[in-house]
Amino acid sequence: MLKIGVLNGDDIGHEIVPETVAVMRAAAERVGLGIEWENLPIGRKAYDELGTSMPGDTLDRLSKLDGWVLGPIGHQAYPKVPAAINPHPILRKHFDLYANIRPARSYRSLPCVHQDVDLVIVRENNEGFQPDRNVVAGSGEFRPSEDMTISVRVITRQGSSKVARAAFELAQARRKKLTAVHKDTVFKLGCGMFAEECRRVAAEFPEVEYQETMVDTFAMRLAMKPQQYDVVVTTNMFGDILSDEAAGLVGGLGMAPGLCAGPNLAMAQATHGSAPDIAGKGIANPFAMIISGAMLLDWLGRKKQEPKAVAAAELIKRATDHVIETRDQVTPDLGGTASTSQMGAAIRSQIVSGGA
Repeated sequence: MLKIGVLNGDDIGHEIVPETVAVMRAAAERVGLGIEWENLPIGRKAYDELGTSMPGDTLDRLSKLDGWVLGPIGHQAYPKVPAAINPHPILRKHFDLYANIRPARSYRSLPCVHQDVDLVIVRENNEGFQPDRNVVAGSGEFRPSEDMTISVRVITRQGSSKVARAAFELAQARRKKLTAVHKDTVFKLGCGMFAEECRRVAAEFPEVEYQETMVDTFAMRLAMKPQQYDVVVTTNMFGDILSDEAAGLVGGLGMAPGLCAGPNLAMAQATHGSAPDIAGKGIANPFAMIISGAMLLDWLGRKKQEPKAVAAAELIKRATDHVIETRDQVTPDLGGTASTSQMGAAIRSQIVSGGA
C-alpha cells in the first residue's frame, strides 16, 4: 500500500491535479495497486483559509507519506506578507529533494522544432544561484548600496555528488550516455567542484559514456541537434534554463513533466507555472502533470520494489501516448478542442478499456 499526498497548488493546479489523480487511480486499480490518498492544503487557498501558504501540519503529514503530487504554485501573486511564502524551496530543502528530473520528448503527431527528441535533464535542486535555496538563514542576495547588488552561488561536493549519482543511475537504465554541463573555464571553483564530483561518480559507471560540455556550447547544440543527448546533469540555474529550452523544442511547457526526488521521498511537479490567465477556463493541458504522476509511480515502484507501481506508470504513459498520437481529445494548445477534463477522461478511458 502506497501513501500519496495531493496538493493542488494554485490557479490551473485545481484543474490539472484532480485529473492527474483520477488517471493515477485508474491505473492503480487496473493493476491492483493499493494507494491511500491524502489531500493537503498549500498555496494561496491555504493562506486564505489558514493564514499561511505553507502550513506546518502539511509538512508533518507529508513526512509520513511515500510521495506526493504538487500542482503549480503562483507565489508571485501572493500578498507581500511573511506568511505568504513560496512553498517550493521549503519542500525541496526540508525533504532533501536534490534531483529535479525533467524529460523532454517529441511526438510525431505534434508540431515540434525537432522530432526524435528523447532526453532528460537532471537539475541540482537545492543549491546554486537561487537565493531562497543556498543559505540556511537570510538571503543569497543583498544590496549594499542603491547601485550595487551581490548574488551568491553555493556549490557543495555533497550536493554535486548526489545529483551526479542520480543522473548516472538514470543513464544506466536508459541509453547509457551522460553529459555534464557546466562552465569551469570561468567558474573555476564553483563549476570546477561540480565537474570534479561528476568525474568521480563517472568512474563508478564505466558502462556509461560520459562527456562534459560548456553551458553556452550545450545551449547551442541543444537547439541545433537535441537528438544527440540522452541524460544531462547540471547545476540549478543552468538546469532551470536549459530544461525550458528543451521543452520549447518539443512543444512547450505543457509538454514538460518533472519529478523532484530525494533519498526516500519524491514529489511529482510539472515544470510549467500556474497560468492564472487561463485558470478556470477548462483548457489547461494536463499532459505534464499526468506524466509527472506517472514518473512518481515509477520512482516509488523501483524504490520500494513494487512492480505494480511500475506497471501502473507504464499504463499511464502508454495511454497518454495514444491520446497525443491520435489527437482525438487534446487541449487547444496541442491543436485540439478538448477541455482539460475531456483530455483526462480520454486517457482514463484508454487505461480502463485496456487500450493502453
